[in-house]
Amino acid sequence: MNQPVLICRPGERGQALADALRERHGWVEPLDMMRLEALPEEAAQRQVWLDIDQYHKIVVVSPFAAHCLSEALDRYWPQLPVGIDYYSVGRGTASILSDQLGVRVRIPPPQQGEDTSEALLSLASLRQLTHQRVLLVAGEGGRTLIADTLAARGAQVTRLAVYRRTYQPPPSVLRERLHSGDYRALIVTSGELLEYLAKWCGPAALNQPLIVSSHRLATLAGKLGFCDLKVASGATPAALVAALDRSCNP
Repeated sequence: MNQPVLICRPGERGQALADALRERHGWVEPLDMMRLEALPEEAAQRQVWLDIDQYHKIVVVSPFAAHCLSEALDRYWPQLPVGIDYYSVGRGTASILSDQLGVRVRIPPPQQGEDTSEALLSLASLRQLTHQRVLLVAGEGGRTLIADTLAARGAQVTRLAVYRRTYQPPPSVLRERLHSGDYRALIVTSGELLEYLAKWCGPAALNQPLIVSSHRLATLAGKLGFCDLKVASGATPAALVAALDRSCNP
């Protein structure tokens, strides 16, 4: 089929997804609509890094947040403090923390079926958090579910934004593809990006296959008017490729 698969993931992770898709499905076009930028390190952020040994748990919500955390700890802590439990929402984020920091990372159990905030919060070790200090490493904005839930469970939560997302219109050729639905499938793993992307999608695009990484995103996509939804088992390249395989071979 002479149509591309469109993807929205930025940076190195976007390149990894594109490479995995090309091996099985050929033509892939990155939409290049979102950039991730590390925030300048100000005094408050620096103090958190210096006090990192005061936290009982560190929760990291995304791969880029994991990179930012790893770089900071490498600067301030040549030897990591002991006694901290690390958590991440997804396997990709856990892999970065494990590779760059050499730490064991707790992730949602496989039986949950998805790498989501809700799945992470189901872990038994996050249910009773009285007198626990928890650092949440994330980007600007985004959902407050993790911070709100951990605080309700008794934790003293510090939410530290380490990067921002910036959005830009797709190139004119890809803008026309979105308007006309001239593509094989669209892959999206971010709710904010999906909402931004929807404004460029014409009626035909709303009927093309949309692959998302969670049922929460599928619900959002339905509200935005997308009709042909496929839910992957997570946000890893392997999970997204598998979902595209199922879409192409129902």
